[in-house]
Amino acid sequence: MNRTATLLLILIFSVHLFTSCSESDDKNSKKPNIIYILADDLGYGELGCFGQDKIETPNIDNLAESGITFTQHYSGSPVCAPSRCVLLTGKHSGHSYIRGNDEWAARGPVWDYVEMIKDPALEGQRPLPEGTRTIGTLLQSVGYKTAIVGKWGLGAPGTEGVPDRQGFDYFYGYNCQRQAHTYFPVHLWENDQRVYLNNDTIRPGTKLPEGADPYDVDSYKDFWLNEYSPDLMFKAIQNFVAGNAEDPFFLYWATPIPHAAIQAPPEWVAYYEDKFGDEEPYTGNKGYFPNRSPHAAYAGMISYLDNQVGLLVKQLKELGIYDNTLIIFTSDNGPTYNGGTDSPWFNSAGIFNEEQGWSKGYVHEGGIRVPMVANWPGIIKPGSTSDHISAFWDVLPTLCEIAGVTGPYETDGISFLPVLFGERDQAEHDYLYWEFPAYQGQQAVRMDKWKAIRKDIFKGNMEIELYNLEVDPKEENNVADQNPDIVQRAVEAMLEAHIPAEIERFKIKELGDK
Repeated sequence: MNRTATLLLILIFSVHLFTSCSESDDKNSKKPNIIYILADDLGYGELGCFGQDKIETPNIDNLAESGITFTQHYSGSPVCAPSRCVLLTGKHSGHSYIRGNDEWAARGPVWDYVEMIKDPALEGQRPLPEGTRTIGTLLQSVGYKTAIVGKWGLGAPGTEGVPDRQGFDYFYGYNCQRQAHTYFPVHLWENDQRVYLNNDTIRPGTKLPEGADPYDVDSYKDFWLNEYSPDLMFKAIQNFVAGNAEDPFFLYWATPIPHAAIQAPPEWVAYYEDKFGDEEPYTGNKGYFPNRSPHAAYAGMISYLDNQVGLLVKQLKELGIYDNTLIIFTSDNGPTYNGGTDSPWFNSAGIFNEEQGWSKGYVHEGGIRVPMVANWPGIIKPGSTSDHISAFWDVLPTLCEIAGVTGPYETDGISFLPVLFGERDQAEHDYLYWEFPAYQGQQAVRMDKWKAIRKDIFKGNMEIELYNLEVDPKEENNVADQNPDIVQRAVEAMLEAHIPAEIERFKIKELGDK
């Protein structure tokens, strides 16, 4: 961006902040609040504003109608923990510390739900290192109150990776991704303390009782308990917002919805049963919990989240801070293929392939292209759409620029603030890069209209597949043989973007890691 354009952006931004905020002399009072909502396994096509016609999401659609829709936004990785690490640190998966899900099994029986309840040392994932610069620490440095509510997954209890050691003043929710495989846990965490709930212990993966009729709704009564974690977490969100209405705050709402298990409030299940009609039950053969009406319950989970988004917007307006709040809504990766979800029926990945092998866990578009909506009254032109190619590692520099962070930090990202302003002079990436040391090892590069993928690296495959996304968004026609120069550019990008992982589990020996 040239100097004149930059100065103009700063002037516009400053004028808006001056006129839209109170006349307090507090130096932080003019800073905008930032709410970043991260859904879990929500597909590119599962919002109405991205073409969904079965699941109703009117409140998120309203954010899009009064804000901007990003059509070419990417997650940090095709699965949970590394995607969240990329988001919070601003470093893509060729440079980030956490590059895959690491349940840290050396500690003991980490997959035993009951043992985790007994021993907090078995909870959680591989921790972020002490001293990591995150969005939280950087925004704290300029006066923001920070909170994470929802699913963490970046550091077990008692380690340096817990939220309050990674830049967050307040935490409420699941420390551990595995604990989040039920929406009725025995406990959640508030800061560094367990908060025990009035729920019985139902192990994730529990099937129907022997001899139970799968068509009888009463057979599923054990899977809906007393305290529904999304209700509790949303109360924590409302309390945090109400308690910080006078100060600039950053809220990272990392909801576990709609990640399996499929457990939706009964009123939403009934709504979609009326809409969809009777359906075959899910008996639990693909993991998580069984469900009598899986389509209705899955849709109900997303609509329940959408309703919460509407309630949060209502609260912001009642507090008089909506006009000074940036809201971003997106997802950590593409839709899943297990636990009773049915991505093909919902067309969950939209214009991309969504079956197993193409969605969550894979660097195809269905696994990493995610919906993103941004809403900021008075700044973002209502009803805008952007095809700017961006990714999770761009979020950190964007929020730092908005918040006025001037201190040093490292990032692979490029601020997309000019896009939010509606300016055309937006800096672009030469390429976007992903690597994933799981599912047989994968790399991907996005360069303009081209998408290069290398799969089955652990099997010794180093061939590049090349797709022209303008004409082939489903990535079905490999044109590598016809474009050797583009393939060579992709190979060079893969070499440039990858540095060996610090953690042994994440190293890709086939790329020369030692």
